[in-house]
Amino acid sequence: MGIPLHICILLVLCTFIQSSASGQDVGTEPLGRSQGATDAKKPSRETETRFLLFRNESDHLGCQLRLQRPETLQECGFNASQPLVMIIHGWSGSESATVGKNSDSDYQVDGLLETWIWKMAGALKSRQSQPVNVGLVEWISLAYQHYAVAVRNTRVVGQKVAALLLWLEESVKFSRSKVHLIGYSLGAHVSGFAGSAMGGKRRIGRITGLDPAGPMFEGAPPNHRLSPDDASFVDTIHTFTREHMGLSVGIKQPVAHYDFYPNGGTFQPGCHFLELYRHIAEHGLNAIPQTIKCAHERSVHLFIDSLRHGDLQSIGFQCSDMDSFSQGLCLNCKKGRCNTMGYDIRKDQSGKSKKLFLITRAQSPFRVYHYQFKIQLINQIEKPVEPTFTMSLLGTKGEMKRIPITVGEGITSNKTYSFLITLDKDIGELVVIKFKWENSAVWANVWNTVQTIMSWGTEPHHAGLVLKTIWVKAGETQQRMTFCPENEDDLLLHPTQEKVFVKCEVNSQRLRRKSK
Repeated sequence: MGIPLHICILLVLCTFIQSSASGQDVGTEPLGRSQGATDAKKPSRETETRFLLFRNESDHLGCQLRLQRPETLQECGFNASQPLVMIIHGWSGSESATVGKNSDSDYQVDGLLETWIWKMAGALKSRQSQPVNVGLVEWISLAYQHYAVAVRNTRVVGQKVAALLLWLEESVKFSRSKVHLIGYSLGAHVSGFAGSAMGGKRRIGRITGLDPAGPMFEGAPPNHRLSPDDASFVDTIHTFTREHMGLSVGIKQPVAHYDFYPNGGTFQPGCHFLELYRHIAEHGLNAIPQTIKCAHERSVHLFIDSLRHGDLQSIGFQCSDMDSFSQGLCLNCKKGRCNTMGYDIRKDQSGKSKKLFLITRAQSPFRVYHYQFKIQLINQIEKPVEPTFTMSLLGTKGEMKRIPITVGEGITSNKTYSFLITLDKDIGELVVIKFKWENSAVWANVWNTVQTIMSWGTEPHHAGLVLKTIWVKAGETQQRMTFCPENEDDLLLHPTQEKVFVKCEVNSQRLRRKSK
């Protein structure tokens, strides 16, 4: 008997993690490192944690801020009237992590600082309408350790970040309320430790955790991880919290005022392990870390997407779990039950932590449009049926055709079904719904048998599914609509048939005009 696939994945994953921590190449993509740089020395203790400030959108070097050196603030272009956004990277399995000095104030990191850092920094600097100071907490030498050691170092780095912020507060009267820390993976917990180390009654303005690390933090008390107490406002995006098979990378429990779980917070579109065999054929064993990295790092790209596409902001909706959300039961924005995911989130920290769910696309822009559909089906065939339906939606801005619908269970009598549909594009206000019962070879035989039996009766019979009403709620606009059959004299739906539904008030107007 062969070894189950999930056990094989776990064994290879453990090998990957160990090889990463011991400095073997696992296919990660370092930035700015030339070939043959693997023999570079590790940085000295003086460069274990450095603070770099980016002058403009294309600055990939950064200018180093030094505590107790106020002249570096001017050299690096720090503007005390603008907010400060600090990016904090996570754990590194890099084989080298070195710092190259170009001048007294300009540095370049020659190690595992991945390209998303520059993308995020550039996106932040590009927002001319909301200018901010953009910096990086570079702790690569402390992150370039066995995972357990790197975890211990998160508190040390957090204290150093707090020291920087306290120095800014003292030297240039820079308010901690204008500080926004954005931490990825272990960097999220670094942000939390920084916030808690500030002391005093006032807190830093905001912390954003991008898929905060799970191992050694899941289930820990608030003072041992990122928590809502670490800043005036804390938001997180969870993208890889899958628990079983030992593959959890991000923390699953809520740790913020608003915790977003795109696509349930487990695997992300385009990152599924179902594609692992194909990835192994293309990339060898590097397929597993790349697949894991895809889902874990998706949190970063969702946040960058919110910066780059201000007109296409993704909305999350408060819900108890993904199953309920998939039924469309949670598209409610009353009393803070929905919020914008990403940089432009509404900063509401009242009440308990809120878990918000949403669906995203596999590529940027990630936004989709959420709709709840409720249909009432009456089975007049007297036998359970499990049909497959499709819907075509016509809106004021466009059309989506042949969207597959599965009610998930046999239709036995009179029941209302609720389900979620997402669209990749904005079709405007919904005007017409075309509902079709798709046929299949199996159902065709059943239907022919039913029709034959019905023909033996002495009286005419009518059999099929009765669909009277379709209720729709648009999540993004909160608009509610009711659709009725265009032909109310023919409500029976048979295999291969398509019924047209229009807004009920439109249908009523047509009936009134006919009666005159």
